[in-house]
Amino acid sequence: MGYMLETRGLTKRFGRGDQAQDAVADVSLHIREGEVYGLLGPNGAGKSTTLKMICGMLRPTAGEILFAGHA
Repeated sequence: MGYMLETRGLTKRFGRGDQAQDAVADVSLHIREGEVYGLLGPNGAGKSTTLKMICGMLRPTAGEILFAGHA
């Protein structure tokens, strides 16, 4: 059985050059159909940024997002 949602090396960087900062760095998730997950962490940890990338509201700087095995 495959994964309903999978991220591989998901990264989001804001800024350029010396000012660049990773809001999300190398996040990999593997979620099967029917499973329920929560993202927990302090302010500024990248929870909202991660969800925005999964929903297509932000383009990742690196990595990939697969739904039922498809990009």
